[in-house]
Amino acid sequence: MADGFLGYPTSLMLDFVVCALVLIVPLLLFSIYLVKIKHNYLLHRNMQILLGVTLLAAVAAFEIDMRLQGGIEEILKKRATPLTAAQLSFFWKVMYVHLFFAITTVPLWATTLILAWKRFPSPPVPSEHSGLHKPLAWLSTIDITMTSVTGLAVYYYGFMV
Repeated sequence: MADGFLGYPTSLMLDFVVCALVLIVPLLLFSIYLVKIKHNYLLHRNMQILLGVTLLAAVAAFEIDMRLQGGIEEILKKRATPLTAAQLSFFWKVMYVHLFFAITTVPLWATTLILAWKRFPSPPVPSEHSGLHKPLAWLSTIDITMTSVTGLAVYYYGFMV
């Protein structure tokens, strides 16, 4: 399989997901700005749906690529200099923290989106559901931000150092 496009010995999809992790947080913050400051509920809703669907597709493609590549261990073998035992131990610690956030993001964001879709009127405006939506949305935002930060750390410690 081809190496990634960022210049490190990874995979195409791993580099694509890393780019998505860099972009998701600013886009998410812009979406929050749209709803909190501009009160543009429709654009906020549409952006959230687009971000959710795009990330779901990217993660699915990434998981397929991971299987085709033989897993992260096989991708790590592409390094010119193997990780030392201490580096590998640290890498796995960071990876497990990342996996916690990555796994919890899916049901949390999905719940936030599905409940909003079902409970907000169309076109969307504040309603009874707003009281539940706000804390769910903030938890989802924190979770995806931590997924991004830890995912970037996994990439850095696995392939850049």
